[in-house]
Amino acid sequence: MDPECSRLLPALCAVLADPSQAVADDTCLEKLLDWFKTVTEAGSSLLLLQENPCLVDLLSHVLDLKPQDVSPRVLSFSLCLAGTFAAQEDCFEYLQQGQLLLGLFGEAGPLSWAAWSVPTVRSGWIRGLRSLARHPSGLHFLGDSGALDALFSLQGDSSLFVASAASQLLVHVLALSMQGKAAGSPSPQGSAWPTCAQKIVDHVEACLCSTAAPQVTQALNVLTTTFGRCHSPWTEVLWGQLSPLVAHLLESDPIPAAHSLVDLLLSVARSGPRDMAVGGPSSPVFASADCGLWETMARMLSCLSPTQAGPLALGTLKVQHCPQALKSQAFKILLQPLVCILRATAQAPGPPGLLDETTEGGSMTVDTLLSSKSACVGLLCQTLAHLEELQPLPQRPLPWPQTLLVEAAVIVLQLCDGLAAPSSSEGGRLCGALAGCVRVQRAALDFLGTLSQGTSSWELMPQVFAVLLETLESPASSPTVLKKAFQATLRWLLDSPSPPTCLNLGPHAPLFLKELFPVLQKRLCSPCWEVRDSALEFLTHLTACWGGEADFREVLLASEVPKLTWQLLRDPESYVRASAVTAMGQLSSQGLQAASESSGHPEGQQGLVGELLHILSVDSEGFPRRAVARVFTEWLRDSHADVTRDTQWFVATVLQMACDLLLFLKDKTAPCRGLQEPGDSSDVTSVEATLQRWQAGEQGEPLGNLEPEEVLAALRSMDLKGLQSRLAESSDHVEKSPQSLLQDVLATVAVLEENVADCY
Repeated sequence: MDPECSRLLPALCAVLADPSQAVADDTCLEKLLDWFKTVTEAGSSLLLLQENPCLVDLLSHVLDLKPQDVSPRVLSFSLCLAGTFAAQEDCFEYLQQGQLLLGLFGEAGPLSWAAWSVPTVRSGWIRGLRSLARHPSGLHFLGDSGALDALFSLQGDSSLFVASAASQLLVHVLALSMQGKAAGSPSPQGSAWPTCAQKIVDHVEACLCSTAAPQVTQALNVLTTTFGRCHSPWTEVLWGQLSPLVAHLLESDPIPAAHSLVDLLLSVARSGPRDMAVGGPSSPVFASADCGLWETMARMLSCLSPTQAGPLALGTLKVQHCPQALKSQAFKILLQPLVCILRATAQAPGPPGLLDETTEGGSMTVDTLLSSKSACVGLLCQTLAHLEELQPLPQRPLPWPQTLLVEAAVIVLQLCDGLAAPSSSEGGRLCGALAGCVRVQRAALDFLGTLSQGTSSWELMPQVFAVLLETLESPASSPTVLKKAFQATLRWLLDSPSPPTCLNLGPHAPLFLKELFPVLQKRLCSPCWEVRDSALEFLTHLTACWGGEADFREVLLASEVPKLTWQLLRDPESYVRASAVTAMGQLSSQGLQAASESSGHPEGQQGLVGELLHILSVDSEGFPRRAVARVFTEWLRDSHADVTRDTQWFVATVLQMACDLLLFLKDKTAPCRGLQEPGDSSDVTSVEATLQRWQAGEQGEPLGNLEPEEVLAALRSMDLKGLQSRLAESSDHVEKSPQSLLQDVLATVAVLEENVADCY
């Protein structure tokens, strides 16, 4: 430890131990803990305590104080600090000699104090135990001190943070206790389990047999984390011992802690030992038929409600070694809500044989969809999200019912828009439940956009384009729905394949674009700025991808879109102005801005460059100015026509409020030095010398108007990389030392003469 820090430690410990002192805030104490952890990891904790006895005195003093005199903040800090020191076994033994650790972490310690009611203290107690539970002595301490029983109780703590930390620590202790155990070493009866591990397993067994749902949940959470983190053979023994109790939970109605039970089964299914010698991938420990896992999962899928079964079905389909029969069952459960939608609207549910008959549980799905609006919306949103997540995965079921899914997504959107024609009373009730539902619209549009990938037939595109156009045209569509509709439209225009004999955009896209651009014009004039912004983003992406296509250029130039985009450069909303700048920059790069410059603002006669320079110099918001800087940088990189026409004038004009652009310009204008007339070199040198003096301390004199050559000289004289580096530095680079931290803590209570903190 730094000598100056050692000199300050006694004063620090005295402040923390004094109940009358105003203790530093939690941030400083956390930074102190981080520093002590760094120091102990770099050397001996025992030596640190021997050289700085004030630290042990602090821990002892906390125990000597009356419980009501102990600050919860200081007590929590002291518990964490003691655990940090005790993480090294020799230091643990040193602290144990005076029963210090037993006083801090045992049953007679903070657990019996009034401060225990403060969540921060309970959290600090758990953190301290986790630090010291890293060696055999620490594990024995947990088993003998009553700390494990306290942890069992804290699993049900009123603070979710404390409850989670207690469960995590139990898993940590179980895994540490079982380190090095070979396969089969602990018998299925658990007679060879270490003491701590046996206590935890006994507690889990008792909770699984409880009739109280909270206790069942606590046990399942511990097991879920255990199988998720521990990939050793002993976990197979643990599952063999506990799986009958887990399966027994399925016999209850309703199933207790169903969500936690789903998490456990999926965690076990994904668990497996890793061959540490070869570093290979894990293979499932529980893949054998006799472990009962797959049977339990199949039963679970059939017992759960459709909403509860969805996450289990999705997780099952992601497990690589899952039996095919179980995957088929899971996939049918995922598809059931969409199949019910298609049948209720007289749509054929996919190719023959896929789902000819309603699968088991189908009637339950119908009941859920029709029970209430909230239940219908919740189930549909979950189904669409799960299928969206599954669609791009390589392990998705085959054959993948692309046509069914596209048709279902289209029907759901039509139901939301009020455009579907139901053929049954069920269909009518679905119309009433989904009409105008923004939440389902957003989920369906996201899913429909994902389905553009892997579309095997372009015959699906007309119905997709039709429903997207309906959504974009609808006056009832919210700004978020319109944004997602634009995104889905873009994905289908860019991802969908064209038939081999078709050139350019395919057979459907040109007609769709002719219908789309009047809608785009309308949305560019929307009174809602979010809609104008989304429309501009859509135009930018579409132009970037299709700006060179003849069909697209023809439709765009025949519309009012370029003119409207130009006008939005003066939009009252800064986000819209920035998006308009980006869109106009893209149109200009593709040679599509001519129609906008012939009309609009009077300033339009000076061209897009002049308009962007106007924004760069007078716009009060940063978003549009940064957008202009990006556009100019891209133009320079791509040798835009307006740039190459007079590069020197362009560079001299746009030099401003942006470091990345200036660095690029500095490299770009380097050849200009060789273009100077012989007589001009001395003048440029003189300007550079003047600028250097000005930068060195003569900034009081204004530079005045400069010629382009002089501006370029000014640019070359700037240390732009140094400026960029300084701007990238965080605020704490000025002072970030342990000594400064200790001084800050002491300064807050006026222990130091200079009562000034540097705010680290």
